[in-house]
Amino acid sequence: MKIKLSILALGVAFLFAAPSCRLYNLQRKLAPPYADFLSKVRYIITKGEEKIFLELPDKEKDNFIQEFWKRRDPDPYTEENEFKIEYFNRMEEAGKLFVTELKPGWLTDRGRIYILFGPPLDRITNPMGSSADERCNEVWYYGYFPVVFRDETCTGVYKLVTYDLTELRDINLAYMHELGQAQEWAQKTYSKEYKEKSLFDFQWSLRKTADSPERIEGVVTIAIPYDVIWFKEEAQLLTTTMDIRLELRDAGGELYWEHKSSFEISLTEAELKEKKNSSFTKEIPFTLEKDLERLRGGKSTLHGQLKNLTGEEVLRKVMEVSF
Repeated sequence: MKIKLSILALGVAFLFAAPSCRLYNLQRKLAPPYADFLSKVRYIITKGEEKIFLELPDKEKDNFIQEFWKRRDPDPYTEENEFKIEYFNRMEEAGKLFVTELKPGWLTDRGRIYILFGPPLDRITNPMGSSADERCNEVWYYGYFPVVFRDETCTGVYKLVTYDLTELRDINLAYMHELGQAQEWAQKTYSKEYKEKSLFDFQWSLRKTADSPERIEGVVTIAIPYDVIWFKEEAQLLTTTMDIRLELRDAGGELYWEHKSSFEISLTEAELKEKKNSSFTKEIPFTLEKDLERLRGGKSTLHGQLKNLTGEEVLRKVMEVSF
């Protein structure tokens, strides 16, 4: 099966001040295998997925990578992941085709377009003897749509000059359709209206409500967008159960406090339509009283795990906190 690739954007709200700087610092600290993964999937990973991946502790990153490819498997009932195979085949082919540039072929502008849209139906190159306007250009045709690359110095380094690819995506509707299918989880029986949903995610924050030498009190707030939740239908209601686990660890990584609980989300289909642009919010109070010196004056970490029992989706996050 030939899998077509395209770009999907996913908007995610950031939770912390200066998020781009924070995520950049997390990316700089990535271990080589995880930095390599993030570099190679740069054309297909969404902003939401990248943010989640960077925030995960290293011990959870391998599971994320497995789930990343699983979400894009167009036929999860076969051993092979056709999407992944096609993606890396195109990356390898781009490396062979565009060796004249100053970086690996798959990192070039031509390599990016080749990987995302496949080989063009027609590829026209203009040698140095052509007119000044056409000198050292390449034009790739996908149907009737031209994608133009220009080598301004005629040194083999081509830059994409066709910035608006909207029409190309419109022509290649089949590409987007197949990628959309590959992005879905394995087929399950849920309300048809809400089968198309975004990546499972949650927002969270920690707020202190009282602070004294003997006690620290506060609240952890979890917000889950309704449009990312899998529901099952029961007695004309859409329901699901969430398992949550929180662990507060001191600067040395030792467990200080933990919380485990489950809660149910239940509403009618009409209510879900009204709430599709909002979030379900859960507040978890905490009281800290023992060995507070372990927390004060250092960087502690709050580890959160949320599991949607409908669909078995699991997401883990880590937050630095100061007391």
